[in-house]
Amino acid sequence: MKFPDDLKYTREHEWVRDNGDGTVTIGITDFAQSELGDIVFVELEPEGSEFDQEEVFGTVEAVKTVSELFAPVSGEITEVNESLEDDPELVNSDPYGDGWMVKFKLSDESELEALLSVDEYKEVVG
Repeated sequence: MKFPDDLKYTREHEWVRDNGDGTVTIGITDFAQSELGDIVFVELEPEGSEFDQEEVFGTVEAVKTVSELFAPVSGEITEVNESLEDDPELVNSDPYGDGWMVKFKLSDESELEALLSVDEYKEVVG
């Protein structure tokens, strides 16, 4: 499994890429997609929706289960990956690239500091 070391992670198996401009890109980890299995549907809240940290911003439906997506940081959705509507399996094939989910404008950049490093996340998944 891949865990890029330039990302931050959550215990709920999301990754966060700091875009360096007050925004972040968010998706689910390689571990999460492998545990879920074949992803058949991704439902995300629309652009302009605002969330507090840990609020649900969408769901991922796989053949065997539905999993909620929790906002790793507070902010507003500025972009939704529209490709996932027609091609949800991008989350399986490229979780850190074309399978990204949303972009957030951060409400509080200090929340990034509380996220897990790659080594801390590797400990979580064992």
